[in-house]
Amino acid sequence: MRAPATRTGGNGRVFPPLPQHPDPQAPFATSWWGNAWIAALEGTSLDPGRLSRGRAYAREGHVDTITVAPGRIVAYVHGSRPRPYRAEIRMRTLTPEDWDTFLDAVATEPAHIAALLDKDMPHALAEAAERADVQLLPGPGDLVPSCSCPDHGRPCKHAAALAYQTARLLDADPFVLLLLRGGDEAALLDELAQRNAHEAAREQSDAATEAGPENLPGTLARDAIATDYRPPLPPPLAAPAHAGDPPLLPSLPGAPDPTSLEFLATDAAARAHAFLTTGADPFAAADPWHDAVRLAASHPGLTGRRTFSRQFAELARAVGHTPTDLSRAAAAWRQGAEEGLAVLESPWDPPAGPFDRARGALITADLPRMTIHRNHLTNTSGSLQLRYGRDGRWYPYRSEPGRDDWWPEGEPDEDPVGAVTGMIGT
Repeated sequence: MRAPATRTGGNGRVFPPLPQHPDPQAPFATSWWGNAWIAALEGTSLDPGRLSRGRAYAREGHVDTITVAPGRIVAYVHGSRPRPYRAEIRMRTLTPEDWDTFLDAVATEPAHIAALLDKDMPHALAEAAERADVQLLPGPGDLVPSCSCPDHGRPCKHAAALAYQTARLLDADPFVLLLLRGGDEAALLDELAQRNAHEAAREQSDAATEAGPENLPGTLARDAIATDYRPPLPPPLAAPAHAGDPPLLPSLPGAPDPTSLEFLATDAAARAHAFLTTGADPFAAADPWHDAVRLAASHPGLTGRRTFSRQFAELARAVGHTPTDLSRAAAAWRQGAEEGLAVLESPWDPPAGPFDRARGALITADLPRMTIHRNHLTNTSGSLQLRYGRDGRWYPYRSEPGRDDWWPEGEPDEDPVGAVTGMIGT
């Protein structure tokens, strides 16, 4: 597997969600160091069932963006509830003395440096580190999992899913393992380059001393003081397609709540991206309610249908609404942005044509029969609903049977049959 595109955040790296891994026979890792990571995970667990569910979660793509920083890995993992869980795996970092010993072992063999640059970690390199009493790869008990879910298994299925996906990252780039141990890739390569230069200079000095002073290398003065023409700087890079994720923030006694700071950083990144791409802030004219809905929809760890964080409840109270109202509106915003919120809040009377065509298409597809009320089509059991938006798309909603408690669910579609089947999965 090629390493996915990453970006740096503070002292860490942020990896986008990995693609699904549907083949149950395909291994999560093909490299020996990736398999050593999996062996450490499975050697830590006392419950094979949780590991099996974690593997299934990983293969099905339940693990969101992964942040790797010195000593830990963090990601949101989607489970059976609407609100994802925050899974984390910790591992001890190396001391400065350990790194000094490790870099000495690498610098003595140029082949080791070439292997690392080629995203490979030869057995000989790990064995040299072990002989110097430096442990690169984790053993059983070295991985310390945790999760915000109520399961106290070590690991739970969410943390296990994160660990299995991490094996795929390690497989593609062994520098992820070095980062977990506390070593930044650029800093390590710079240090190795300096050690190589010092070694080369020492060898050259020794050779020159043996050959005599007349053979010492040098540079002509006219070459040293010459001024070269340098072309102008290239144009700036194109703006990214989406705003980035906030950096990984630690939980420290007496420090601000990291979840609140991540929430604010996410909004700042969205505004900065808008300024960069449009030259204006598209959210400046939003009323407080719409702005609160946008904020609530922008952070996956703050919204839920029945459970709410303290920050989420405070945001709802600040705009005079209940957390449930804000959660429902945030779900509508994620479904269709401003148009999705308008569909939730503003019923209207569309022309009859779209409804006649929609009901006929649903009957032809042998889907539940729908009744009409304004721009809503609702099945007779009261559990499925389509709402027609002014943008010509059908927005799917779901409620518990017998309850008038409609929640946006699924993707809007110009085809009513596609909207229903996308929601019910048939």
